[in-house]
Amino acid sequence: MNPETCPLRPEPTLTFTQGLIVGQLSVVIILAAFIKFFIFGDPPSPDTTASLRASERRSRTLAHKQSLLSLRSPNQRRGQSLGRKKSTVLRNSPTLTIGSILSKTYYNVDSHQPESLDWFNVLIAQTIAQFRSDAQHDDAILTSLTKALNGTSRPDFVDEIRVTELSLGEDFPIFSNCRIIPVDEDGISLGSGAKFDPVTAARDGTRLQARMDVDLSDLLTLAVETKLLLNYPKRLSAVLPVALAVSVVRFSGTLSISFIPSNPSQSTPTMMTFNFLDDYRLDFSVRSLLGSRSRLQDVPKIAQLVEARLHRWFDERAVEPRFQEIALPSLWPRKKNTRGPDDTMTEGSGSIGRSKGKETEREVRDETIKREASSEPEWASLRQRRPARDSEEPMMPGSLPGMDVDLRF
Repeated sequence: MNPETCPLRPEPTLTFTQGLIVGQLSVVIILAAFIKFFIFGDPPSPDTTASLRASERRSRTLAHKQSLLSLRSPNQRRGQSLGRKKSTVLRNSPTLTIGSILSKTYYNVDSHQPESLDWFNVLIAQTIAQFRSDAQHDDAILTSLTKALNGTSRPDFVDEIRVTELSLGEDFPIFSNCRIIPVDEDGISLGSGAKFDPVTAARDGTRLQARMDVDLSDLLTLAVETKLLLNYPKRLSAVLPVALAVSVVRFSGTLSISFIPSNPSQSTPTMMTFNFLDDYRLDFSVRSLLGSRSRLQDVPKIAQLVEARLHRWFDERAVEPRFQEIALPSLWPRKKNTRGPDDTMTEGSGSIGRSKGKETEREVRDETIKREASSEPEWASLRQRRPARDSEEPMMPGSLPGMDVDLRF
């Protein structure tokens, strides 16, 4: 074979050593870029993150409303009557509609001014203050948090979670700008252009909803410690200590509360529903610490992941279109719910002391005995008084003492 006709093979431009070095350098550059931009990259500003989350929540709410409106028919009504036999003893009261309730309470949903709720803020502040005081003397909240964090859903690569810091804050939420608005059966407001008609409200399924603004600027902190476990290729191959502290810095939003009447035919109680509108603002402060010797402090990516997880948890539970539903007990007065001075005397606690309670109970018992003695009939006292008789003559049945009856003819 003629060597001049054979094609020449191209000579490699890089040797094996040079290729290995280039490959290692490329891996190091990619790893360094990942660590710099993904882990230690500067997080976006809180205002930008809040606006992006608000736009996502708003688009989700609008999509839900559009789906509800598309499923409705133009002539859909909720005029349902209960097929139960009415009582003939209980007096039939006139049917209370939304229009009659508003007229009897002198409330006009179109022109009534929002309320400040200053009195409600004081009551809520007293309740929260008592809750914080009880938490200082009782480990119930700490035990509940530890049990909830170490539940059955804890993954295998996470060690036992231990609570290291718990702060319930010092300030109180401020409720303001309360107003009553009509909403349809799905909780969607009628809109500014729609006119509220009290006559057709019950037939259309319209109900009343209270909306109020909530603003809280405080520092609610929960700090935990745990360990990340690497169980491959064998159990506990590596252990990474992790310390995490999450603080709620500020919350502002609009709370909506409404009542769903009971349905006797289905044995359903009266329900109270509440949720927050999608325009709320929730700011967190996340501190992190990784490692035992060489520690990484306040990794921005961990803070972003924790904030995203907390926002998703809150959105899935209490942000429209989702809501919380609480069954209300019967408001009719019952004996088992009564509290008063009798309970303090029986239990020996309350504002009346133990000795004072016993003295009062003794006076009531003596007064009762005197009253019973004074109201005793006369024939009972005559039966007890038997005068001494000189003779032991038998008495005729039905005869009275001290009277001689001659039955001889």
